[in-house]
Amino acid sequence: MVKEFKNNWALILGGSSGLGLATAKKLSRYGMNICIVHRDRKSEMPEIEAHFDEIRANQVSLISFNKDLLKTENREEILKILLDNLGDKGVVKCLVHSIAKGNLKPMIDVDNAELSKLDLEITVDAMALSLYDWFKAVYSTSKMAKDFRLISFTSEGGRRPLKNYAAVSAAKASLEAITRNIAIEFASKGVRANCIQAGVTNTKSFRMIPGSEKLVAHALKRNPFGRLTLDKDVANAVYLLCKEEAAWINGCIIPVDGGEHLS
Repeated sequence: MVKEFKNNWALILGGSSGLGLATAKKLSRYGMNICIVHRDRKSEMPEIEAHFDEIRANQVSLISFNKDLLKTENREEILKILLDNLGDKGVVKCLVHSIAKGNLKPMIDVDNAELSKLDLEITVDAMALSLYDWFKAVYSTSKMAKDFRLISFTSEGGRRPLKNYAAVSAAKASLEAITRNIAIEFASKGVRANCIQAGVTNTKSFRMIPGSEKLVAHALKRNPFGRLTLDKDVANAVYLLCKEEAAWINGCIIPVDGGEHLS
């Protein structure tokens, strides 16, 4: 397989499972070195490390950090170590935002659970504002690729109401807005910023959504291909967006769902 991303690094926020992990595996197969920031329990680490070994088997460099990526001091520490690993020729080619840390409380009190303003703020900060924080931190370095790609994951829930999804919906809408503005304001600096709107994908974070089984059944009926979106479908799209041929794609919300959004 052609190693087309030699000396390039992908910084993946939330890369230990789901879409982020699938993306790390895909990019590594084409020579992209990988830096993953994640937050997981100690009991989950043996399985996660097995996945990381698959990435290393592609003969690329991998560094990972099991830290709270929302803390400024952690971001600064991680970027310093990443820059040290780049060497003289390495550059950060892409930043992939795959953070699933959203509150799924109802807006009306149910069993003493009710969405608060603080719940909204925490969710929007984790799933949207962190994109801007990390992008600006990478931008401030001298190691950002001249044709840098910023990619994040959104969902239909950013525009369609869904029960118990208000906080995440607000975060996704904010994520898209931030991405569009970065696409405009940083184009002159070589930045291409896009969101991928994945179809219903049976990831760990998706299964946490109340009523996810019904969403699966509905998606299977809507999808022209009669199946759910796979994490590898989304990873394939990230790979395409990182290629030179995708340089003229900027500021887009791109459905990767087999046409599920059409009905």
